[in-house]
Amino acid sequence: MKSQGFVHLRVRSAYSLLEGAIKASKVGKLAADAGMPAVAVADRANLFGALEFSQTAKDAGVQPIVACALPVVGVGGQVNARWAKTPTVVLLAQDMTGWLNLCALSSSAYLDAGEMAEPGVAWDQVVARSEGLILLSGGPDGPVDPLFAQGKTAEGVGTLAEMKAAFGDRFYVELQRHGLDDERRAEPGLVEWAYANDVPLVATNDVYYAKAAQAKSHDALLCIADGAFTGQEDRRRITGEHWFKSAEAMRDLFADLPEACDNTIDIARRCAFLVQTHAPILPRFDTGAGRSEGDELAHQAREGLKVRLTQVDPAVPEAEYWSRLEWEVGIIQQMGFPGYFLIVSDFIKWAKTHGIPVGPGRGSGAGSLVAWSLTITDLDPLRFGLLFERFLNPERVSMPDFDIDFCQERREEVIDYVQAHYGKDRVAQIITFGTLQARAVLRDVGRVLQMPLGQVDRLCKMVPNNPANPVTLAQAIELEPPLK
Repeated sequence: MKSQGFVHLRVRSAYSLLEGAIKASKVGKLAADAGMPAVAVADRANLFGALEFSQTAKDAGVQPIVACALPVVGVGGQVNARWAKTPTVVLLAQDMTGWLNLCALSSSAYLDAGEMAEPGVAWDQVVARSEGLILLSGGPDGPVDPLFAQGKTAEGVGTLAEMKAAFGDRFYVELQRHGLDDERRAEPGLVEWAYANDVPLVATNDVYYAKAAQAKSHDALLCIADGAFTGQEDRRRITGEHWFKSAEAMRDLFADLPEACDNTIDIARRCAFLVQTHAPILPRFDTGAGRSEGDELAHQAREGLKVRLTQVDPAVPEAEYWSRLEWEVGIIQQMGFPGYFLIVSDFIKWAKTHGIPVGPGRGSGAGSLVAWSLTITDLDPLRFGLLFERFLNPERVSMPDFDIDFCQERREEVIDYVQAHYGKDRVAQIITFGTLQARAVLRDVGRVLQMPLGQVDRLCKMVPNNPANPVTLAQAIELEPPLK
């Protein structure tokens, strides 16, 4: 009886920036539509899309497998033969321990890369964090395949043995068939070693985009990433085989090695971890005075308001200031946010005492009299009729979020202070992703296709300009029929 089923273990989402062309939120539906029980997203050197992918895949009725294509040095070939990039291996989280190790490795790739040209980790770090992780050897972009393809069989065998020694039965020799000569040259040695050493084979397709018809569009994306033109000879190219193929297509591709497809399902069964959300863990403020955070907030706010009222002409009777202050303090205490206000006040005061320019405040936080009293902001909300309810409202519970501007040249000093004072393990920075807007996409694609500038300008002007609510390219095409 012919085996059936297949699980993609190497999907690159759009979080593989300017490489992957599938939204993380769409991967689960792709797998569901293909009748696959599970799917793995393995973005290059990051886990940016892990939560988004996990939640949406689960909603689509598909088991999400969290993975990472991690650049690694210190094992096998040191430079990827095709693109002069650090070779990658795929690590898949089996459980919570694996997830935590994967997070640690991903973070280390950025924080401890040292002299590496891109984010990556040393092999000994991977070995030290191997518990709960499944390792795939890496395929043509990994540290092993290029060695076999170049005839360096002894080095390739040594690298595979090193991987097996570190991961044991959690190690799989990865095979890919995208029509590359290097793949064909490397495969016999990989298969021979795997059979001789009782290591399972696994078939993967390095998925960058959803449909075969999107190959040319993806090629343009790579050109945008590399600043190249599509007509250029000496540039990065990939084959047209990197799409989300069906289980049947993958079975046909590996008809001579059905166990390599069977093992994708075996790996999915071995992975039983789901990224989940949890309630916010609020920071704690050490009052150092035996007071609770709530009492400390009330104390500092009252003392601060006394000082503020001596520095300005009150916009309304002072009694209104005190009434408003006590009301705000009560709400902040009720909602459990005194520590947040105290911590923000602390590092802003530190910045000001060290001569670091701090903005006067903006956004809804400027409506808080407590924030003004704690010198978080420098705007008197009563003078300008600003509402505290825009910032905190017991009937619509949401986390407070102060928008604070520091001098660009010295903001790192503030971050260093917060890390030193509160602990590096309690401080994080949140990334902001830039997205390609409709007009920018047209200009970029026009450039890589070497279209006349006048033609590109005419196309761009057809896209409605709405900075407050930018339209997508798909929306623009619907709104402006000439774009079709």
